[in-house]
Amino acid sequence: MSIAAESNKGSVLIEAQGIDKAFPGVKALSQAQIKVHAGEVVALMGENGAGKSTLMKILTGVYQPDAGTVSVGGKPVTLPDPRTAQALGIGIIHQELFLMNDLTAAQNIYIGREPRKAFGMFVDEDRMNADAAKIFARMKVDIDPKVEVGKLTVARQQLVEIAKALSYNSKILIMDEPTSALNEAEVAHLFAIIDDLKAQGVGIVYITHKMDEVKRIADDIVIMRDGQYIDTLPAATTTIGEVISAMVGRDLIDTSRAHGQGSDEIALKVTNLNAGRAVQNVNFTLNKGEILGFAGLMGAGRTEVARAIFGADPVDSGRIEVHGKAVDIKSPRDAVQLGIAYLSEDRKHFGLVTGMSVRDNITMPSWERFTSNGVFMRDADLGSIAKEYVEKLKVKTPTVDQETRLLSGGNQQKVVIAKWLLRDCDILIFDEPTRGIDIGAKAEIYKLLQGLADEGKAIIVISSELPEVLKLSHRIVVMCEGRITGELEGKTATQEAIMTLATQRVEAAE
Repeated sequence: MSIAAESNKGSVLIEAQGIDKAFPGVKALSQAQIKVHAGEVVALMGENGAGKSTLMKILTGVYQPDAGTVSVGGKPVTLPDPRTAQALGIGIIHQELFLMNDLTAAQNIYIGREPRKAFGMFVDEDRMNADAAKIFARMKVDIDPKVEVGKLTVARQQLVEIAKALSYNSKILIMDEPTSALNEAEVAHLFAIIDDLKAQGVGIVYITHKMDEVKRIADDIVIMRDGQYIDTLPAATTTIGEVISAMVGRDLIDTSRAHGQGSDEIALKVTNLNAGRAVQNVNFTLNKGEILGFAGLMGAGRTEVARAIFGADPVDSGRIEVHGKAVDIKSPRDAVQLGIAYLSEDRKHFGLVTGMSVRDNITMPSWERFTSNGVFMRDADLGSIAKEYVEKLKVKTPTVDQETRLLSGGNQQKVVIAKWLLRDCDILIFDEPTRGIDIGAKAEIYKLLQGLADEGKAIIVISSELPEVLKLSHRIVVMCEGRITGELEGKTATQEAIMTLATQRVEAAE
């Protein structure tokens, strides 16, 4: 960054220089750095495993650096714990919210440091609610401090997390993938709040994988790769291609689309499917070797269709045929026996047992195949099978005995795919397959899905990212309010055509 550009910025709120951090067998950070000015949004970008989280944990006192310095307000500081960081005005909003649903918004904001009445015996609820109301007013949001957090939407729960960080008088706010569970209107609201915070002099570190958000909200982009600082780029004049090249060290932009439509053999046929209010009279077919995209706005019913087919939610009526035969799927076990796999959008809760090893996660759905007279195969044999799929899918892990929770998001997703491939499922339903995954891992997942289709697998991809749907899909089914509103050919579809169908209501037949 030029000296002239630096001089036009506000005062430096926080700066880290020459940060090194090593864990047993892993060099997580090497000479990492970041600088945030007052009233500035700095987007921190890099592939999963680039060191972003480790650097943020150092700035918030969770980890201590092996080398390097951190300065707040121009003065070197030591951050031995999160409480010290909070006292210095450093707040963080995690991607996974840390709130207690049974407590009120105000109680969540001030938990552990509630204002007390005389003699300190009782919590001063009135003062606590009033203080929380002032923070919400500063944020220009209408949230009742007395409402139970569990009754709020995810978007409004996130606002409570921001209010909690601001209650520490935070001048430096770190936001980790803050829009991962928000719709477009909620994202716009969050960005308006960020603009207000900038105007108040708050400096924000914004961690995201979404390029469009970076162009909308960031002033500067700090790039990290393999634990090292790469560059600081001006968001306004830097192209998406330049950001990607800096992140991964290679050009990943591929605007090509899927062609053809697989074979003429129908793998899955759904007729007049109804499942509660979210799935109304749904009809479609899926061919072998085809990727069928499902598009629509949040609440359109796409996930509910997948869960109904997979037996995770009850079906009210309708007909499901697998390879030409009508089937009765009452549970996920029934679906798996028929060769249907569902990869949930929430892989950590429904796709993996993160405390278990890569080996166990890959082989678990197929354990019945690896028994003889009720006796399991040896761990070494299971490990050999798991290693075969780790190599096939290029899962980055030291060994198959590594706990899955320690892998990056992209590699966790590959483990989920591996377990269903080992099970030999030939109908694969991917729900938000690249959510929370960096651009490099996305490219690998895309290549993997296209390869599976080429092998004859029948694939459904549900995605809220229209470029992803357009890139992957041979055909695109669009839903609105539980109903299919249209179908488009993937090679000629446009974002505008999809959005037109996604906002087109279909009235129920009388």
